[in-house]
Amino acid sequence: MKKVAGKLKLELAQFAELEAFSQFASDLDEATQKQLARGTRLRELLKQPQNSPLSVAEQVALIYTGINGQLDDLEVSDVKAYCASLLVYLNTSKKSYIDTVTSTNQFTDEAETALNEAIVEAKAAFSN
Repeated sequence: MKKVAGKLKLELAQFAELEAFSQFASDLDEATQKQLARGTRLRELLKQPQNSPLSVAEQVALIYTGINGQLDDLEVSDVKAYCASLLVYLNTSKKSYIDTVTSTNQFTDEAETALNEAIVEAKAAFSN
């Protein structure tokens, strides 16, 4: 979890600072707009339904997806639906990722490869 979520705290802190600053700015450059958009998606990604905890492997998958910009091309309103579809896809079609992370408690290169494949495949299925 630490390996994947290390950047999360920094990105969310920068987002909060930019969000406060952007209230006073009328025109923002493209990089700032992208950072604000990613922060909004990360915040949406971290919301979990009450009494429905995610496993560590599922949390790592979602955080990895958000931190690495895989959600940047989705609308904010679609983030929750995509995350739900990704988790279903991981638990049904990419069980190897879940098993690897659960059994080793490590986010190995093998797990990262399986997760990247799952993200691409789930996004293709979600956009159809």
